[in-house]
Amino acid sequence: MLLLALDTATPAVTAALHDDTTLLAEHTVVDARRHGELLLPVVDQVLRDAGVKLDAVTDVVVGAGPGPYTGLRVGLVTATSFGDALGVPVHGVCTLDAIAYAAGRAGLTEGPFTVATDARRKEVYWARYASPLERIGEPAVDRPAEIAERVAGVPAVGAGAALYPEVFGDVREPAHVSAGALAALAAERLAAHGTFLPPLPLYLRRPDAQVPAGYKAVLPK
Repeated sequence: MLLLALDTATPAVTAALHDDTTLLAEHTVVDARRHGELLLPVVDQVLRDAGVKLDAVTDVVVGAGPGPYTGLRVGLVTATSFGDALGVPVHGVCTLDAIAYAAGRAGLTEGPFTVATDARRKEVYWARYASPLERIGEPAVDRPAEIAERVAGVPAVGAGAALYPEVFGDVREPAHVSAGALAALAAERLAAHGTFLPPLPLYLRRPDAQVPAGYKAVLPK
C-alpha cells in the first residue's frame, strides 16, 4: 500500500506519502492565499523525496475540512482528480481529527482537549476530543466567546486556539494540520477497517464570496 495524503483546509498546504507502516516523505508550505499554485509542487516534492512515481499510489487521503471555501476545494478537487486518473479510492478525513492525532503524537495523549482552526470572520472551526482518536460530537463553527464555557479548563491545539488565548487558555502545538499525521491516521483506520468521510467539503457555513446585489437595471434604448 502507498498512501498519498494531502490537505488544504488550513493555511498549511501539506502532502505526504506513507507505505502503511512508515512515513516516506512529507512537505508543507504555510501560505493562506496560494493553495492552488502550491499544492501540485508540494505533491511533486514528496514524490521526488520518496523516489516514487505517482502511478505507484494505491490510495489517496484528503482532509475534508472544515475549512474556508476556496482553499478547501483545492485539496478535495486535486485528490478526486488523482483518484479518477489512477483508478484508486479517495478517503476523506476530518482535518480536525488529523490535528488531534498529531497532538497525540506530540505528547497530548489523554483528553479531554479541544482542536480549533481559524474560520475567519472572527470565528473558529472546532471540536472536542476525549482522546487523540476519539472526537466528541460533530465539528462546529462559532465565535470563541460563544463557546468559552465549553472549552474552558482543557488544553487546546490549532491556530484557531492560538488566536484567542483568552478563551482557550492552555494552547499547545501543532498549529496546523500535517499530511504525515493525516496519512498515519488513515493507515490505522484502513488496517482496522474503519470508516471514512466521502471526499466532499465540510464547509459548516456558506462561502465567503457573495454574488453582488443591487445591479442597476440597463434598459435598451
